[in-house]
Amino acid sequence: WALHLENVTVSLSGQYECTFATYPYGTKAAKIQLTVKAEEERHYLKKVWLNQTLEIPCLEDVTSENLSTHPLKWLVGENGWKEEVVTKEPSCPAVYRKNSVLLGRRVFLGLNNTLKVFPTKIADDGRVFSCHVLYHPETVQKSSTTVRVFGK
Repeated sequence: WALHLENVTVSLSGQYECTFATYPYGTKAAKIQLTVKAEEERHYLKKVWLNQTLEIPCLEDVTSENLSTHPLKWLVGENGWKEEVVTKEPSCPAVYRKNSVLLGRRVFLGLNNTLKVFPTKIADDGRVFSCHVLYHPETVQKSSTTVRVFGK
């Protein structure tokens, strides 16, 4: 006996009960509490000087040990368009998208899965950098950082 749910949304969270009649023992029941989590996303703002190194932590409140055992990817976007720039699988080297349209070859993955961009350019102003960590097929944590570039 199984309950199959499709197109699962947060609204399906709650307590489910399965009840059935047996002979000669009577009615039997089992309950389960279902909690459906949505993608969690945190938003940040990062200020950086022109021609300096931009350094963005993936998830600011998660230790590198926790991140190292889960797949993650970095994306960059502007004007509603997003591009994947780095992917990292557990125990494997990072994979960079060569010749990124928005970043060229100015990006690399630092310690603790920090994204580094060097040198920063005026075109980076307003771009949104997103880190996605896949903890489980149904659980993705995201952080997005909007960059403001300042000149001297």
